[in-house]
Amino acid sequence: MTSLKRHNPAELAPPTGFSHAVSVAASGSRLVFLAGQTALDGAGKVVGATLPEQFETALGNLLGALAAAGGAPGDLARVTVYATDVADYREHAAELGRIWRRLAGRDYPAMAVVGVVRLWDEQALVELDGIAVL
Repeated sequence: MTSLKRHNPAELAPPTGFSHAVSVAASGSRLVFLAGQTALDGAGKVVGATLPEQFETALGNLLGALAAAGGAPGDLARVTVYATDVADYREHAAELGRIWRRLAGRDYPAMAVVGVVRLWDEQALVELDGIAVL
């Protein structure tokens, strides 16, 4: 039997039409599906004017949703990054890597960066979603 549990931590913006994280219990392990996180503060406003500032907040939000599901950065198996400007992402790659290591450590998940025209919140420059195994 498989069971789903939804996790919506109070410190993240209230979700509308999605859950911040969904965990699946099966065969002794749980899969946690993490919804896309942008640079929203707890009030639902996009914060940060630059890609690195927004990336740091979005990653913090993703890790907050994961923690609410009982996970840690090392449990991330897959992260997808959606960027409105891939050239800007590449230009800041070293800085984004430092932010990742500071917040999530050196256990990197499988990752992809996907260029998109825009995100749900027009001011958002980057969004991260992921899958973790607990």
